[in-house]
Amino acid sequence: MGHRALVAYRRPDRLYDLRYSHWGGETLSLVDEIASTTPLADGSVAGPLVADSISRDRILTDHLDPCVHEALYLVNPAADYAVDAYRVCWLEWGDGRDVGRGAIIEADSEDSVRRWFRATKTALADVIEMGALSRRAAQAYLEARVCEEYDGTLYTYGEPIDTESGTGYEPTPDRWLEDQNWSDTENCLEDRSDRGERTDDGDWTDDGDRSGPS
Repeated sequence: MGHRALVAYRRPDRLYDLRYSHWGGETLSLVDEIASTTPLADGSVAGPLVADSISRDRILTDHLDPCVHEALYLVNPAADYAVDAYRVCWLEWGDGRDVGRGAIIEADSEDSVRRWFRATKTALADVIEMGALSRRAAQAYLEARVCEEYDGTLYTYGEPIDTESGTGYEPTPDRWLEDQNWSDTENCLEDRSDRGERTDDGDWTDDGDRSGPS
């Protein structure tokens, strides 16, 4: 399956040449393996270019799928191949509708960002399942934590990035807020009430996928 990562090499014109690593997202070891003598980390980074002369914003919106990639590396050959590593965070819970909302967070040597994000997203999935928060509210909370506490960069894969105003992205409405779902629920309640059956609030909660990018 692999632990996919993208590796972007900065050019003198401040654009990037983009390459792929099939296992580079596992432990962030490419930070130490990429050097002037081993620019492709002894084969851990594929030689063929994914894209050339591309801006950082376009790396995010055109190539860094948060459901597929686990890490992004920015390499500066002019600074003795200094490498900055970023964890890719998928900010949604999959149900086949929205899959492209993501964030990158600069990673430390202990990779604590990855552990924090997985734990936080798993806890929020449980809260959604219990009906305490809607999926929309949980996602808004998660995005706020990523930005305010970790200085993360939000983006939507497949759409133009707008980091200044935060516009251009509208989360899909929660399932239980749609008119048809409310109509179905009301009919169900009326039917159970006629028969004297007990209802269960848990039937109205949204599904949550606890996994991150894979």
